[in-house]
Amino acid sequence: MSRLARNPIAIPDGVTVEVNGQDVKVKGPKGEMTLNVHNDVSVALEDGEAGKVVRLQQRSQSNQAHALWGTMWSLVRNRIVGVSEGYKKNLEIQGVGYRANLQGKTLVLQLGYSHDVHYEIPEGIEIAVEKQTAISVSGIDKEKVGAVAAKIKSFRPPEPYKGKGIRYEGQFVLRKEGKKK
Repeated sequence: MSRLARNPIAIPDGVTVEVNGQDVKVKGPKGEMTLNVHNDVSVALEDGEAGKVVRLQQRSQSNQAHALWGTMWSLVRNRIVGVSEGYKKNLEIQGVGYRANLQGKTLVLQLGYSHDVHYEIPEGIEIAVEKQTAISVSGIDKEKVGAVAAKIKSFRPPEPYKGKGIRYEGQFVLRKEGKKK
């Protein structure tokens, strides 16, 4: 059995959750999100020890229901955390002449190519450029924040010889030794 999905999801202060059949609507200080829970998993709003909680249960003992139980629990929890706290990924750029800046709703990256890379920022995502070599991607949807950060990183992934490129903050890049004479 899933160990995490057995636990109820606590609803923090300032967040409201509405359960209407299989639809879960989460509203908080940072925004609102919805999720349609799979039919193999039941969702209910209950009173817990420290306020309201969301509880998910399997409807059958099939393997698919068991797999979806933990997945749906995680998706509901991610939405609750997203509307209350939000998610953030930090990227750092390493390399001589590599830099980033923000022009309106467009992220402009200079990554050693013959042209600048222009990336249109999707709706619901905020990008901040603290320094020319530090990018911060934030939003309420964990999946979207991760996808945007991965897309920006894919423009110039870190290479193993000099370590130049875009990497997540604190990411270890295995370095290789160059040619021997």
